[in-house]
Amino acid sequence: MTIADQAPVAPVVDEEEAARARKDRIHRVAKWTLPSLVMVLSVLAWHLYVTLNEVPHYILPGPLVVAQSIFDDWGLLWPAMLTTTRLTVLALIFAIIGGVALAVAFTQSKWAEMSFFPYAVILQVTPVIAIAPLLQIYMDSAFGAALACAWIVAFFPILSNTTIGLKSADHNLEDLFTIYGASRWQRLRYLAAPSALPFFLGGLKIAGGLALIGAVVAEFVIGRAGTGLGLASTLLEASYRFNFGRLYAALILISGMGVVIFAITSLISHLALRKWHESAMMRER
Repeated sequence: MTIADQAPVAPVVDEEEAARARKDRIHRVAKWTLPSLVMVLSVLAWHLYVTLNEVPHYILPGPLVVAQSIFDDWGLLWPAMLTTTRLTVLALIFAIIGGVALAVAFTQSKWAEMSFFPYAVILQVTPVIAIAPLLQIYMDSAFGAALACAWIVAFFPILSNTTIGLKSADHNLEDLFTIYGASRWQRLRYLAAPSALPFFLGGLKIAGGLALIGAVVAEFVIGRAGTGLGLASTLLEASYRFNFGRLYAALILISGMGVVIFAITSLISHLALRKWHESAMMRER
């Protein structure tokens, strides 16, 4: 074999890496630009439809009217948004505490799971809109009643996913822990908890959105009784007054809160799993 027959492979590898880097850059840019472009085009189409067809603002307000309502009514919308945010965050925190604690109890005791899991299912399948009036009657605080409703909606995904995760530890590793005489606490801390973390974080993403939905539904029900709480009550009052600019403004803020909650929970999941779990690790394309 001559020297000329020995073809260099380094330039080929460099070209492949450069092409892969360009593809990754394009992917990262498109990930943000394409949704932004769709949003801009949607708002533009909305504006053109309302303007060209001269649709009255009390039927469908244009984006400029909604933006003006957000600016003019910010003094009313901001406290309402803080109330809804507080409801959602507290419900999610209580759902995490209660769901994880009960999931650990279920995996440590079959008797506890058989005794209480059916009632967790009953809470999940019972419509919260049917529970809210009862809670409002029996609880002195309207905020407390709304918080209980939001907690009921957000609780089950945490419980269910965490329970499945705690039971999904590798059986070979369980046998290894048995051989070395590991205690229940050691099994839970070093084996069951790491295997349950991806399941818990998946449930957290679901529970975050459901906590907001539960808070909004509870505010709707309680708001009908004349007790104003958050953005949903503001939206309901605006519909009674035919103030559709404020109604759409409250609706957009609620949607924005949902997007922020999903983004935060997704970021937490990525940061917790990116170094060791297959679902979050970067792969070569």
